[in-house]
Amino acid sequence: MEQKEEKIMLFATHAGEDPERASLPFVVGNAALAMDVKAIVVLQGTGVYLAKKGYIENVFAGGLPPLKELVDNFKEQGGRIFVCSPCIKERQIKESDLIEGSEVIAAGVLVDELLSASASLVY
Repeated sequence: MEQKEEKIMLFATHAGEDPERASLPFVVGNAALAMDVKAIVVLQGTGVYLAKKGYIENVFAGGLPPLKELVDNFKEQGGRIFVCSPCIKERQIKESDLIEGSEVIAAGVLVDELLSASASLVY
């Protein structure tokens, strides 16, 4: 019998207004990837600002590594970053304004991924 691939989805719904909640999905995502668990961070609401070029360089949460370092490590380990399409449109952020590796998605893709995830967390 084939074993199901372990996958976790981490929702970031905050940005620089709450640096700790913006950083925690990437802390947990890096830990998951280190444990050979597939990890996807989903940016929704104001969380989409985390995918805007130049933004994360100025987000620091006490007691945690800088957000840019967390995101870079996450991407290097193979983590995926989904960005809510309606959320960036609402904030007038263009796809060309997003960091490399961001995937702009709509609800259907999100639902498909969620249905195959082992767990999900919202921050």
